[in-house]
Amino acid sequence: MDVISQLQEQVNTIASIAFNTFGTLQRDAPSVRLSANYPEPPPNAAEDASSFAEQPKLMSAALVKAAKQFDALVAGIPLPEGGEEAQLKRISELQAENDAVGQELQKQLEAAGNCPINERRN
Repeated sequence: MDVISQLQEQVNTIASIAFNTFGTLQRDAPSVRLSANYPEPPPNAAEDASSFAEQPKLMSAALVKAAKQFDALVAGIPLPEGGEEAQLKRISELQAENDAVGQELQKQLEAAGNCPINERRN
């Protein structure tokens, strides 16, 4: 797997961990009375409260670990040779190549449109 795919996979992992963390915290957080107009929320069971206290620590550790793995992958990306000027030159070369291929494709499409088989269909 190339570095970009690994980075994308790691970003997906971080997003998944964050999503699950927020959802779990919302689901398991102790109830809080929002206003005097509302009844007192039911108390949480003692075992739920103890497991809730540990969950944020475990989830935070998983999120930090995933972020560190992402940082390690980014640090492993090789630096481009020649600096910014070389990158810009390479981008220009690739753009010129892309334009040439696009023109060739357009010529082939036009030639295919003028094909005798296509004329019989019309």
